[in-house]
Amino acid sequence: MSSKKPELTFKYVFNYGYNPSYVNGAQGGFSPRGEMVINFYLERQPLPEAISHEITPEGAIGREVSVEPKDLAASMVRYIDTGVVMSYDNAKVFHAWMGDKLREVEEMHKARTAFEESQPVGQA
Repeated sequence: MSSKKPELTFKYVFNYGYNPSYVNGAQGGFSPRGEMVINFYLERQPLPEAISHEITPEGAIGREVSVEPKDLAASMVRYIDTGVVMSYDNAKVFHAWMGDKLREVEEMHKARTAFEESQPVGQA
């Protein structure tokens, strides 16, 4: 009798257009159906729609005289490219998985710091 436990292997298939996005924030909550909705965004300064410059007597571009929109300097953009929707149960699993990954990187950081602190000073 075999004591080997049953196994299941997941094969990963990537969409041809797969292209990971950098994000530095998220916004979301639960939908009326109880599903977790997470919209990931990249926060950055906005780009102007238009900038007007004076033309110097020599015909060169001179100083900036106006920018559109007018509130450009007081604005920020949260560019949302990706969002996910998951069930409450899957959100709990994702939360646990993320916690495990964060603990792994914290342990790697601790090991690296301990290694660096144990190295003799002044040697290559």
